[in-house]
Amino acid sequence: MMLSRTKPATGPGTQAPAKEAKKKKKIPKVEDFLQARDYTGAITLLEFNRNSGKGNEETDLWIAYCAFHLGEYRRAMEEYERLVKRDGCHPDVFTNLGCCYFLLGMYPEADDMANKGPKSRLQNRLLFHLSHKFNDEKRLMGFHQNLQDIIEDQLSLASIHYLRSHYQEAIDIYKRILLDNRDYLALNVYVALCYYKLDYYDVSQEVLAVYLQQYPDSAIALNLKACNHFRLYNGKAAEAELKSLQDMASPSFLFAKDLIKHNLVVFRNGEGALQVLPPLIDVIPEARLNLVIYYLKQDDVAEAYNLIKELEPTTPQEYILKGVVNAALGQDQGSREHQKIAQQYFQLVGGSASECDTIPGRQCMAACFFLLKQFEDTLIYLNSVKSYFYNDDTFNFNYAQTKAAAPICNFKEAEEVFLLIQNDKIKNDYIYLSWLARCHIMNRKARLAWELYLKMETSGESFSLLQLIANDCYKTGQFYYAAKAFDVLERLDPNPEYWEGKRGACVGVFQMIIAGHEPRETLRDVVQMLRNTGNPQVEYIVRTMKKWAKENRVPIS
Repeated sequence: MMLSRTKPATGPGTQAPAKEAKKKKKIPKVEDFLQARDYTGAITLLEFNRNSGKGNEETDLWIAYCAFHLGEYRRAMEEYERLVKRDGCHPDVFTNLGCCYFLLGMYPEADDMANKGPKSRLQNRLLFHLSHKFNDEKRLMGFHQNLQDIIEDQLSLASIHYLRSHYQEAIDIYKRILLDNRDYLALNVYVALCYYKLDYYDVSQEVLAVYLQQYPDSAIALNLKACNHFRLYNGKAAEAELKSLQDMASPSFLFAKDLIKHNLVVFRNGEGALQVLPPLIDVIPEARLNLVIYYLKQDDVAEAYNLIKELEPTTPQEYILKGVVNAALGQDQGSREHQKIAQQYFQLVGGSASECDTIPGRQCMAACFFLLKQFEDTLIYLNSVKSYFYNDDTFNFNYAQTKAAAPICNFKEAEEVFLLIQNDKIKNDYIYLSWLARCHIMNRKARLAWELYLKMETSGESFSLLQLIANDCYKTGQFYYAAKAFDVLERLDPNPEYWEGKRGACVGVFQMIIAGHEPRETLRDVVQMLRNTGNPQVEYIVRTMKKWAKENRVPIS
């Protein structure tokens, strides 16, 4: 369309007014960028000034400051390291460098630098946090006493409460600050994080919405919203929320990219875990735990144990996961030692004041009693949380086993719960099959137990199931299926005990036929099963049965 233009590109009337041109040429100041919190713009201008020979020590300090606030801690560290090597360096630079080291996980270096700096509130806060990282309780309390009733110190105290899982104490501090400072909207994100950790996902969403109305592109807030959706709904809903964060993440926003990659693995039920999670171990605290969970789901218990064995647990989640891994390893290896360690971890969490009335806390006590084989106590705790896990196959698997194994067995309800399970992996597990078979038998449904056996491949497990069916059916007087099971067992292993079991079961069926409790046509199968054995007693038993059949006109040939 350029061919149709009527206005000349140059000539009279095309020059902008002088004032407007002057306005357009006005170079923004660093202060303008900092006021707008545009640290990328500020650092670009500062570097331009430095590269054009207009830089000085103040320029370097501001570049380090902007890099730190952009989350580029390594770059900020390099700037501060250059500054501390100069003569007459400003003493606060040591503390600032210590902050960079701290956020890069270089805690001994951070401690060294903080102690070189002058005494200040920032130095006290940094040393306070380092004491927590070093698990030095005495030192931590010393720096705690130096905290004042000012916003920065109180926020630092709240963050330590959060890191020590004292979420309600952290919420109290944040709410107190918010009462006097309504415009500190970011505190709503911290409150929402605490509510998330307390499992109040609905409340977390409500508090978070206040901040997202003003800052809809916040990486931390959007990520937390996605996590709430994951807990409240499912992985797909969470992934949809994370998409907007994924779209806005820039190369300068590296920590958000790592967070997105990590959480997408969780939301997608472990997809891509081996590619994404290993490099993020010790970068994102949950990466190690989620990789352990991935290995557990893949039945690679040894790898899960190797990854978590050196971890000193400090949070309930870490204690629970160490308990689960030790329980799984103990069951795999038949190790009572690992099962005892697991039971102790579960008891520690379930018995703690902060966790005893939470859902995970009650699950821990249930697991503790389950490992101790105290199924009546296990049932008390599982009953208290079952309404939250109606469609959870793993919960139902444990719940049904407990009902069946408790001193006052409830095989009817146990059978109903077993049949709710949809997960094919659980349904093909021998523990599931054997317990379901036992429930069927105890509920007078021996035919269903026999059908479970028929669906199995020939193996050591199918042989064990046959033994269970044979013995349980015999004990409950369901002699027909006891005889069928003993018949197969005898053909697989000519053990005299199996013949004795079959003989007793066949005679039991015969008695029930005579009493009218079993169809007469069953006698034909009984005779055939007896003839499968070469024992001399067979002919005498068969002759007796044939005589009765002839007298009562029952065809058996």
